[in-house]
Amino acid sequence: MNRAFSRKKDKSWMHTPEALSKHFIAYNAKFLGSTEVEQPKGTEVVRDAVRKLKFARHIKKSEGQKTPKVELQISIYGVKILEPKTKDVLHNCQLHRISFCADDKTDKRIFTFICKDSESNKHLCYVFDSEKCAEEITLTIGQAFDLAYRKFLESGGKDVETRKQIAGLQKRIQELETENTELKYKVQDLENQLRISDITSSPAGSVTPKSPSTDIFDMVPFTSISPESTTPTRNGTQPPPVPNRSAETKKDLFGAEPFDPFCCAVGDFTPDIQSKLDEMQEGFKMGLTVEGTVFCLDPVDEKS
Repeated sequence: MNRAFSRKKDKSWMHTPEALSKHFIAYNAKFLGSTEVEQPKGTEVVRDAVRKLKFARHIKKSEGQKTPKVELQISIYGVKILEPKTKDVLHNCQLHRISFCADDKTDKRIFTFICKDSESNKHLCYVFDSEKCAEEITLTIGQAFDLAYRKFLESGGKDVETRKQIAGLQKRIQELETENTELKYKVQDLENQLRISDITSSPAGSVTPKSPSTDIFDMVPFTSISPESTTPTRNGTQPPPVPNRSAETKKDLFGAEPFDPFCCAVGDFTPDIQSKLDEMQEGFKMGLTVEGTVFCLDPVDEKS
């Protein structure tokens, strides 16, 4: 059986599963930045990225700029990079997009991970100075990835084909609802044109508006009423407004909440679930390589 991650394991996991599943583990670090890399894995890949970002940091230091501090929040939902004071999220790296994570055995401060950007689909290498806890952070990311992968298999990955079929049906239902709405408006326009035609064809000089015809029960024939209509009902009250679907709670056609891959049953997903599941499957299948490596560049200046 293939594992979700790979590492020459000389350490056990450091946190309980509940800590990463129900909460998150927070670390403070300095953020050297991120840079695009050509490959999703590899020691040489991250070594070149660290060298590049360290060089850029030294240039900024000479210009009087300090390395920004950030807070890392690690859970089964990803690695969030936040501004420590305002808690604004600077980057949100989902675990199935992280493919490689490594720490510097010679420094004990530098660690890095490679993540596929959600918008550009480029591989970005993020580099941090972690106050001598680089190995602990890489192990925490590895543990979170392992838990996320297992939970995905338990909840989101078992019935992928069924979910894809239902997603297709959801899309078709939406198309039919749109067509139905358009047809209603066309019928309404035709009825309005008929009323105008009846009025214009009435005898000349008549000033009394033509009252609507009634059926054998003395009832006005049924016509569809647009949401903007202000015609009162027989008891003098206004008809209830037609609900606007776009203003309803953000749920899918079956009344389900937005898709959460770790707590969902059949139907608990959005219409674009197929692409999300395919992406998560691909990311988890690739796995996460967590390893300690030697960057052996230049020591980090603690005053930066």
